[in-house]
Amino acid sequence: MEVVFDTLKSIPWWGWILFLLFIVFIRDVFIQKRYSVLHNFPLVGHLRYFLIGIGPELRQYLVANNREEKPFNRIERDWIYKSSRRENNYKGFGTDSNIYDHQHIFINNAMIPYKLEKNHPNIENPSFIPCAKVMGLYNKRQKPYRPASIINVSAMSFGALSAKAIESLNIGCKKAGAYHNTGEGGLSPYHCHGADVIFHFGTGYFGVRNEQGNFSMEKLVKLVNKNPFIKAIEIKLSQGAKPGKGGVLPGAKISPEIARIRGVQVGKDVLSPPNHSAFNTIPELMKFIEEIAEKTGLPVGIKAAIGKLNQWEELANIMVQTGKGPDFITVDGGEGGTGAAPPSFADHVSLPFVYGFSDLYKVFQRRKLTDRIVFIGSGKLGFPAMAAMAFGMGVDVINVAREAMMSIGCIQAQLCHTNRCPSGVATQSKWLQNGIHVPLKSDMNAQYFNTFKKELIEITHATGYEHPCQFTMDDIEVNADDISISQNIRLAYQYQKDAVPFSGMENLKNCPYLGGK
Repeated sequence: MEVVFDTLKSIPWWGWILFLLFIVFIRDVFIQKRYSVLHNFPLVGHLRYFLIGIGPELRQYLVANNREEKPFNRIERDWIYKSSRRENNYKGFGTDSNIYDHQHIFINNAMIPYKLEKNHPNIENPSFIPCAKVMGLYNKRQKPYRPASIINVSAMSFGALSAKAIESLNIGCKKAGAYHNTGEGGLSPYHCHGADVIFHFGTGYFGVRNEQGNFSMEKLVKLVNKNPFIKAIEIKLSQGAKPGKGGVLPGAKISPEIARIRGVQVGKDVLSPPNHSAFNTIPELMKFIEEIAEKTGLPVGIKAAIGKLNQWEELANIMVQTGKGPDFITVDGGEGGTGAAPPSFADHVSLPFVYGFSDLYKVFQRRKLTDRIVFIGSGKLGFPAMAAMAFGMGVDVINVAREAMMSIGCIQAQLCHTNRCPSGVATQSKWLQNGIHVPLKSDMNAQYFNTFKKELIEITHATGYEHPCQFTMDDIEVNADDISISQNIRLAYQYQKDAVPFSGMENLKNCPYLGGK
């Protein structure tokens, strides 16, 4: 044995490297059958797969220009990062954007901007912009709700996002007066740090399900009564990333904490089917909405990605006939999505926000129903110019997901579906989560929201208005085609939004239903 050890010690370090390379060579040529490149080019072929693995990072940091990356380019990410850190987010020497690109947005400023009078709410608080409508007021719900912020956190559940990320967003929302949508993973302790909450559930009914996996009204009522900061209920019909598709939460990812919050078993795969078991038809959905509103007293709305309109037409007709219906509708654009989805769904199923929302809005406008509904837009709207266009189209509130994630440190690594998010935002790894310092990240989230609202209100004033709800479709232009280079969105989408009743910021400030308190 001593001779063997002496022989091994006598082998130089480079000899060991050659031996390991020889082992890899044998494996590549004679053992592995999966990769043709490794068989034909042993050893060297591994370099190809290494470069593929770091390809996104190479393109992001070394190859792509400032406006080339998707879904968010470097200019967009930089604006969010600097806004959240209270850094200078200005730019010098004019725009480097190609202002003649298709769909480039132009906002028509007024000759004389809107002037803030003495004691105006926006002098005291430049980022004060509540929703101009009240959720549930038309349907006479017991607890109507006016969102205190026109930008809020979209549905992202605990499980998809880490505990520290959810906690940072919730505290940030409290500081910015925004609401925090729970996503369909149930109400976790990390959603309970003081912000207004919209409780959201989908086909899995997580947090409000019985032992058979069906919806439990008893559990929902108990949850709402126990947590008065829940201001509204949202029923998810579909989402932008994968409408009409269910999902499986692997048992390996279900910790005791997640199991307790979602109402599922530890270590057992959980199916979220594509269809709801609580209703199958539009009349049954309407009945379901009214039952929840009656039992909880809260405004109730629905969230969906938009495709076919026939069932939306049916819903609108029933609303006309009964005088009832959802208090709000969240329209999720097909370009959205923080969760994992097959590329065939993410790329091709459901319409982008501008097409989907304009189609849906016209369904309700033709029946004179727009005043009953608070329209919430979602799908890459977390930038002031995009938000101005959305308000011009008829949106009352916007929800942001990925933009909010970036405000607390997301670097668009696009590893959300792998549990290896390097910033700790979209992972359950305790080690990676330690990179999130909640007090600091919550401040950054709040600062992003406040900067966003401040810049949007400045754009609003530049167009001669006091509140973004006053934007019309004639105020916004987009590059359409080579014949008509630029046209207003009224012509582009073939409708004019209905005027939103508005009597001044002071009245919104004094509204008894105003949230964020």
